[in-house]
Amino acid sequence: MKLTPEQRIELHGFNNLTKSLSFNMYDVCYTKTREEREAYIDYIDEQYSAERLTKILKNVSDIIGAHVLNVAQQDYVPQGASVTVLVSEGPVVEVPYESYDESPGPLPDNVVMQLDKSHITVHTYPEYHPDEGISTFRADIDVSTCGEISPLKALNYLIHSFDTDIMTIDYRVRGFTRDKDGKKLYIDHDISSIQNYIPDVVKEDFDMIDVNIYQAHTFHTKCKIRDFDLDNYLFGYTKDKLGPQEVEEITDRLTTEMDEIFYGKNIKPGSISE
Repeated sequence: MKLTPEQRIELHGFNNLTKSLSFNMYDVCYTKTREEREAYIDYIDEQYSAERLTKILKNVSDIIGAHVLNVAQQDYVPQGASVTVLVSEGPVVEVPYESYDESPGPLPDNVVMQLDKSHITVHTYPEYHPDEGISTFRADIDVSTCGEISPLKALNYLIHSFDTDIMTIDYRVRGFTRDKDGKKLYIDHDISSIQNYIPDVVKEDFDMIDVNIYQAHTFHTKCKIRDFDLDNYLFGYTKDKLGPQEVEEITDRLTTEMDEIFYGKNIKPGSISE
């Protein structure tokens, strides 16, 4: 096996770099009545219960090669759920050179890596607009690892585990480790963009923006679904049940909501310039 320059570096002890992935996904839905809103929230709570979220995070731990030490999970009243998984170093056979490639990770497949002092968390936030018209669901996932692999290798699997209209993804390498001569190393792999860890078939579906601070080893990518089909945002019926004016009004409300989440500011309907 041919080793990369990073793998040929001899470290003084364990790799102490902390690599943190924060992945936020949003699902937006139009709920015209209180009954529709409550049904949507019930659907979300069932689809993303603490039990199912725990299975997702355990698969993530398999992908990054970690042992699960402890799981804390909670379904909340009236809505939402949280799961925290504490993981430790997995068995190390060898460190595959693919771990340094900028490419999507497995979906899922077992990747055995060196990890320690790591954790994975997810929190869900169903919510709705006061006039009942818009309901949204947000899931926040954090994967923090020490060792040889970036948690970005779990991103492909996480994207496929949630139905999402908008994603914000942050990745940061913190701290330092030392080589055998005591020289500090602040990053142990090349990275130019989080987008390189997202499959092409996914990128085709989204408009994407990067904001990267290379000198701080901090990377940020925002994604918004490219093709809008109103039928995907109506809960329990289709747009052929609506009149033309109602279709236009609902479309405007939904697209404005999605633009506001994507750009991180309140904007006028149909505009992103305000």
